[in-house]
Amino acid sequence: MDKSVLERVSMEFHCGLLRFLTSLASEKEPEPAFKFVGNVHGDEPVGRELLLRLANWICDNYIKDSLARLIVENIHLHILPSMNPDGYFLRRRGNANNIDLNRDFPDQFFPVNNDINARQPETRAVMNWLREMQFAASASLHGGALVANYPWDGTEDKRRNYYACPDDDTFRFMASIYSHSHHNMSLSKEFPGGITNGALWYPIYGGMQDWNYIHAGCFELTLEISDNKWPNANEIPTLWEYNKMSLLNLAASLVKTGIHGRIFSSDSGMPLPGSVMIKGINYTVKAGKGFADYHRLLAPGERYEVVATMPGYKPKTTRISLDEAAMTLDFILDPEVTTKGSLRSINDCRCESNCGLEFFWRVHSQPF
Repeated sequence: MDKSVLERVSMEFHCGLLRFLTSLASEKEPEPAFKFVGNVHGDEPVGRELLLRLANWICDNYIKDSLARLIVENIHLHILPSMNPDGYFLRRRGNANNIDLNRDFPDQFFPVNNDINARQPETRAVMNWLREMQFAASASLHGGALVANYPWDGTEDKRRNYYACPDDDTFRFMASIYSHSHHNMSLSKEFPGGITNGALWYPIYGGMQDWNYIHAGCFELTLEISDNKWPNANEIPTLWEYNKMSLLNLAASLVKTGIHGRIFSSDSGMPLPGSVMIKGINYTVKAGKGFADYHRLLAPGERYEVVATMPGYKPKTTRISLDEAAMTLDFILDPEVTTKGSLRSINDCRCESNCGLEFFWRVHSQPF
């Protein structure tokens, strides 16, 4: 097949698939979003097959399985079985242009891939997807090893050593959920507990995992789910059984752990698209523009000082002790006083007309 034809087919495939995925979650609700991405490398098709099975399993078991029902009713779950259909068709790592897509994202340490016109169509499609959809967490599925990998994937000096991101404890917790739910990943002799910091394993640059965390507010893991990159087809049912609970538990952890809530204005009652920070962790999670809902993943069993902020409003801080279960934590912010002595507030909805804020304000502005 001609190379230009492959590129056009790839772009049309991704545009159509992303439109379809977005339409599945078109009904806006204050729920967190999770995505699975498979087949980033064309010669690693196990993730592609397992994600198709995951989608079928959830649909088949929604009525009778409590975990499937929890995910469907509480999470915007997106599944992209193949990010690299051309590589899969060609049975090679790279795409139609023979580019490794997991080296094609903008990098934090080195100025590579900063020219948007030079990026691959698959890379641009994923980046545009995350501009349209605010994901709280995600995972990409790879092959060639058996381990749950977490940021950072690279180092400033390109040396191989442990390089922790601000949310290192949280990522270790997430990776351990996958590893310990797996048939034998946590028993690894190469990777203690079946998890690894990416830079300690081997540094890479231009990876999708770090880009998600830095630029999209999305906590992403890179999951190596099969030592054999291209196993026989008759091995897929076994690999599915080994990984099924890991996939389900990782997605479900988005609502079963961490802190979740919304931010409101004290004077108008309107939701505020502010931000939430944790003292001592240099990372900010932004609330949604519609319902002002935030979803902050955190390692359990710790005490945290949580700060909510919004321009034009006074920040508010609260201290919590986070147990194993998720915690609901809403914030009501007071407007700052302007130089003229009047309160500065946000009284109008600037988001899309179907966000539900008008209904919220109408209900909550009624006399009690």
